[in-house]
Amino acid sequence: MAAASDTHIADSHELIRVVGARENNLKGVDVEIPKRRLSVFTGVSGSGKSSLVFATIANESQRLINETYPTFVQQFMGQLTRPEVDALENVSPAIIVDQERMGSNARSTVGTATDVHAMLRLLFSRKGQPHVGSPQAFSFNVPSVSGAGAVTLEKGGKKVKERRSFEITGGMCPHCEGLGEVSDVDLAELYDQTKSLADGALTIPGYNPDGWMVRIFAESGFVDPATPIQDYTEQELADFLYKEPVKVKLGGINMTYEGLVPKITKSMLQKDRDALQPHVRAFVDRAVKFLPCPECGGTRLNEGARSSTIDGVSIADAAAMQITDLATWLATIDDGDVAPLLAGLRQAVDSFIDIGLGYLSLDRASGTLSGGEAQRTKMIRHLGSALTDVTYVFDEPTAGLHPHDIERMNRLLCRLRDKGNTVLVVEHKPEVIEIADHVVDLGPGAGRDGGEVVYEGDVAGLRASGTLTGRHLDHRARLKDATRTPKGALEVRGAAQHNLKDVDVDIPLGVLTVVTGVAGSGKSSLIHGNVPAFDDVVVVDQSPIKGSRRSSPATYTGVLDAVRAAFAKANGVKPGLFSANSEGACPACKGLGVIITNLGFTQSVETRCELCEGSGFSDEVLEYRLDGRNIAEVLAMSAAEASAFITHKQANATLLRMVDVGIGYITLGQALNTLSGGERQRLKLAISMAKKGAVYVLDEPTTGLHLADVDNMLGMLDRLVDAGNSVIVIEHHQAVMAHADWIIDLGPGAGRDGGEVVFEGTPAALVATGETLTAQHLREYVGSV
Repeated sequence: MAAASDTHIADSHELIRVVGARENNLKGVDVEIPKRRLSVFTGVSGSGKSSLVFATIANESQRLINETYPTFVQQFMGQLTRPEVDALENVSPAIIVDQERMGSNARSTVGTATDVHAMLRLLFSRKGQPHVGSPQAFSFNVPSVSGAGAVTLEKGGKKVKERRSFEITGGMCPHCEGLGEVSDVDLAELYDQTKSLADGALTIPGYNPDGWMVRIFAESGFVDPATPIQDYTEQELADFLYKEPVKVKLGGINMTYEGLVPKITKSMLQKDRDALQPHVRAFVDRAVKFLPCPECGGTRLNEGARSSTIDGVSIADAAAMQITDLATWLATIDDGDVAPLLAGLRQAVDSFIDIGLGYLSLDRASGTLSGGEAQRTKMIRHLGSALTDVTYVFDEPTAGLHPHDIERMNRLLCRLRDKGNTVLVVEHKPEVIEIADHVVDLGPGAGRDGGEVVYEGDVAGLRASGTLTGRHLDHRARLKDATRTPKGALEVRGAAQHNLKDVDVDIPLGVLTVVTGVAGSGKSSLIHGNVPAFDDVVVVDQSPIKGSRRSSPATYTGVLDAVRAAFAKANGVKPGLFSANSEGACPACKGLGVIITNLGFTQSVETRCELCEGSGFSDEVLEYRLDGRNIAEVLAMSAAEASAFITHKQANATLLRMVDVGIGYITLGQALNTLSGGERQRLKLAISMAKKGAVYVLDEPTTGLHLADVDNMLGMLDRLVDAGNSVIVIEHHQAVMAHADWIIDLGPGAGRDGGEVVFEGTPAALVATGETLTAQHLREYVGSV
């Protein structure tokens, strides 16, 4: 009996047990997930995959780990609340590898984000000639500083102070402070030199001729307000543009006069760009030009760091190499003294190549990476990690990947599993589902119609299960019998952005064009770098939606304005009453729907507001009705439900477009930060479709879409084209390629090995005669129809 009991205990620890999960739309989900296996979670968008994997399992793992830190440390960490679940057993530490971009920290590069640059600095500090110092002498984040200071020493039992000199040798370029670029203000964007200040020469937002911002210049005495700026003397122009702060009297009041350039630099140019008002942000984007630092040539490093080389290669040269070239160079270094370091560095660099990022360079700013590139870059750390028995959680790791690259990603996921880790993957692609040891399929639908486990088991069982995922697992789109005839073309000539090699290409108008190619082949550079310059172009890219915790689909789309107006008209009151952000807010929670209790050094606690029951509205507001519903009940509707309730023409059209793009299950009032990356992108798409434009550019619109939803997306693209528009889609999904009227394939490889148009024509011609990687995979795809 004892042996049997011990066996049962051992077996129980081999499973992650979830009991009664109710986070978001989950309906008391019970599930057992095998540890040290690769489990894939699938289901239609909004079925509850992320709620189970991220909001329940990963969230609770990270919350429990955070609680092991001292209270002082916890106050600086993100607040994590206990998920709605009855029990969660045998959870190991979770590492989330998501699609969130790496942020726009100007000092973060691919090398620093993965620790590869740290190993490179160590290599140069040991092998570089001439020897210039320790690893920090090659860091562009460490300045060179010298000086003197007092230190306290103990001599003969007494403490004495001595003054000592010190010197810190860092690698930072002193001119650009390690940023690699310097900003320059385009004076032509600040003023019209043919006009005087009195005539409105300044073209800066807020600088009106009769306002204080202009009066201080006009009445300072340094310039004549009636003289055109182009006629200023050399001294007047210097005082006007660059004079140091000085006190002046203006209308009997002491004021500080400062030159125009430093003044707007402090007030606008140095502010967080995303925090600026849209019109000010547009001005800043026009007025500020960023140029490579003339001192360091954009390398970020000072002369000392650049002077030390290994076989004629400096650390700046190595960081600027395409990673595939860096691997070749590292293979030429043979030195037993640094053999272990070289082995680790080569392994890390090889991981970039294995993961399909060999076209990057270590000096690439991490903020310029796409969501898919950022996710794969994060993986580099974990592939070389000594950690084992942890849980890795992936959010659609195939996002942005060509079918050729998905094969590489699958090998990496299996490598992580084979190291003894539990790998949980939220994914829609059949190629990833096929390699799963265990599948959890959620559904049967989305939103309120989802939140249940409809299948749990192996892939063969899923295929025979009859669920929506099971039925579509082998679904393949067919090539069109006939394609549309183009009505002209956008002529792109000599495109040379990034890795593009003077590309000439005609993008047909009046049809559905798909631009494809392996990751890094130049697709985004070609389209985003050239097409927006043409007239009537609407671009829907993957940039994130920003908003506060009060932002929702209703506020973001503008539907709430129509709803508030309808309530106001029906009840004879002001529209502002139906805003939880102003007059209509619950007095207890101020419209948040929750009460936030700050417990000092510990984490703050959120509890549902009992007064408004979480609606965020006051009792008075909830008494008003529109066709029998109050405002909270309308905001609790899904977009699909609301489309049948809201009759306002523009708002109704927006809601129908939300259904079209596959997010009809999203409720109008849910917080924007609860939406997945794919959901946020499709919400942007629904709004952008309302803009009048002859040419639509869509960047991977199938991101986050279930196999069953792709057909709906194709139908929507067809409707856009049939309405007289041109649609250009950057996409890897074979179903979209097969449905295209025209394909532009870039390659043949990535980075330096890409940047060329390797095929132009119909999908049928690509399948019949194409020899590219895309042709091979599309041929296999349609061949299995």
